[in-house]
Amino acid sequence: MSPKNTLLTPNLTLNCKGILVDLTQPLVMGILNVTPDSFFDGGKHNQLDAALNKAESMINAGADILDIGGMSSRPGAEVLTPEEECERVLPIIRGIHQTWPDQIMSIDTVHAKVAKAAIESGAHIVNDISAGSIDPLLLPTVAALNVPYILMHMRGQPDSMQQEAAQLDKDHDIIEELLHFFTRQLESCQKLGIKDVIIDLGFGFGKRLEDNYLLLRRMKEFQLFQRPILVGTSRKSMIYKLLDKRPDGALNGTTITHVLALQNGASILRVHDVEEAKECVKILNYLADL
Repeated sequence: MSPKNTLLTPNLTLNCKGILVDLTQPLVMGILNVTPDSFFDGGKHNQLDAALNKAESMINAGADILDIGGMSSRPGAEVLTPEEECERVLPIIRGIHQTWPDQIMSIDTVHAKVAKAAIESGAHIVNDISAGSIDPLLLPTVAALNVPYILMHMRGQPDSMQQEAAQLDKDHDIIEELLHFFTRQLESCQKLGIKDVIIDLGFGFGKRLEDNYLLLRRMKEFQLFQRPILVGTSRKSMIYKLLDKRPDGALNGTTITHVLALQNGASILRVHDVEEAKECVKILNYLADL
């Protein structure tokens, strides 16, 4: 958790439109879904007042970044048009930026048009589950915007990813797959001129239960890319199905995965429950400094 544990990750700052974000200590990214159909909180925050209240709650709990998303990425979800997505997210981003002008925000989108409009409205980071595979203009747009980019691995698309995972051979090597993926995609980002890239192993996105836990256990192997690692396990099926619960009963299991992720090199936790994640970071930081 302290700088002595981050020797394999020399990229210890993110340039967020001129604001340098320090990554020498793990950060917590609060999820703000302005969608009617997200798997955990769909429909709760898709009105401006409700979204701003949720943002305020997460900021008061210590959220370092707010991740604003207008399209659900749950299994089976359909990809929205850029116009639909902009209609959902832009008023929220503008409202947060006007109320808390120093708050760092990321836009969770697969569309270049949405990314550009969101950054111009006050967001600072582009968070893309598709690795540029849905909109060929997204990566060049991120490069032109000169903002940090979250590069995630997903097999297939949201509407097909779980079927693809079910068809994998039992001996499929998930670690090798992701090592090849990030090698190839980071090279593409570099060629385009995207400077700050955060990698996201894509827990739950087209992966079997055992794949998710193997990635969690072997996360340190991905430090070879010398990039910050974002972990998004919050209340996902890898937790609640294993524990025979529902998403609303998966907080304790989520906390356990956060502890393991932090111990294995996570720089950013993407979470529904900011206060609990911040407590994980605080306790592990204290232990690391003893």
